[in-house]
Amino acid sequence: MQSHRLLRPVWTSFATSFPHPPSSTSRIIRFTQRARPFSQTHFRRNNWPRPPHETRNYNHDPHYRLSQAKPLVTSDRLKQFARSPSLHTVVVLSFLGAVAFYFANVQTVPVSGRRRFNCFSEETVEAASDAQVKRLLYEVERSGGHFLSDWDPRMIMVRRVMRKLIPVSGMGDADWEIRVIEDPHTANAFVLPGGKVFVFSGLIPIARNEDGLAAVLGHEIAHNLAGHVAERMSSQIGVNILLYSLIFLTGGIAILGTQFIGSAVLDLLFSRPMGRMQESEADYIGLMMMAEACYNPREALGFWKRMERAQQGEPPEWMSTHPSNFNRIQKINEWMPKALEKMQDSDCKGTAAFADLFRRAMQKGVLIE
Repeated sequence: MQSHRLLRPVWTSFATSFPHPPSSTSRIIRFTQRARPFSQTHFRRNNWPRPPHETRNYNHDPHYRLSQAKPLVTSDRLKQFARSPSLHTVVVLSFLGAVAFYFANVQTVPVSGRRRFNCFSEETVEAASDAQVKRLLYEVERSGGHFLSDWDPRMIMVRRVMRKLIPVSGMGDADWEIRVIEDPHTANAFVLPGGKVFVFSGLIPIARNEDGLAAVLGHEIAHNLAGHVAERMSSQIGVNILLYSLIFLTGGIAILGTQFIGSAVLDLLFSRPMGRMQESEADYIGLMMMAEACYNPREALGFWKRMERAQQGEPPEWMSTHPSNFNRIQKINEWMPKALEKMQDSDCKGTAAFADLFRRAMQKGVLIE
């Protein structure tokens, strides 16, 4: 009881400090800000300011970092770079170096006489061709295809035509390899750098005879004689320089769009026209080559007419890397007089007569001295 009396005055004085209960939230808030009765320290508010939004650490947030990214090239930087005193010197030296490099690698295409830029050696192109040959052999094996044997009549026909075309091509020192792929549904042939010949069996019925086949193989050999693969590789250097210059000038945000649009435009305005020019040049060189090898150049007209009928629905010429069959036929007609003249200069009649005489002598077992 005595302890109760001692505590009562304290409790009474504490209770009388609140004559009425708080009537609103605001009074509760004011109460929390008053001095605490059992504490020797005054109430302290946390007056620490919140850091501004731009100073908070959001480096761990990729979205925030992306939103704060700045373009690689701004207009101010471009203006500053354009006013740089050393810019003109760099531009002039780069231009002169590019011009010197270009003219140091200008070559003349055999037969046609066209001047072109090529900075790749034959060894470099053949190394790339070897990798392509291995990949092609793997694809044929993986798809279940096979090559014709050496004793197949179609293989013998292709080899016989190549034996007459190789000497007049001036590429007799190449390591020639001839393969015929059994695929009756594909009419195609190509000769890779280094003398790697691939013919699809579906081409032979359209060629019909050795003269028609010589028109195709002469065209494909002409691509190698003219070095068209190396020329395309060299031209791609200039295309890439122009494309990446556009990407650099447009800044980081437009990289993908610029690369896609720039590649499409350069392909349409440069790569495809160049491909059509090379195909037309190969037609001309191949026509002269087959005529010099004593094949009838008129059969080239018949072959491309048959190809035109077989390739119905071909795309417009401006969208293709090859000229249309109609334009090919027109060009061959223009070149035909020169091809016939070359065939006459090759003394094909005398060569054919000697070949017949040699064949009859061999059949009779007579030695011709």
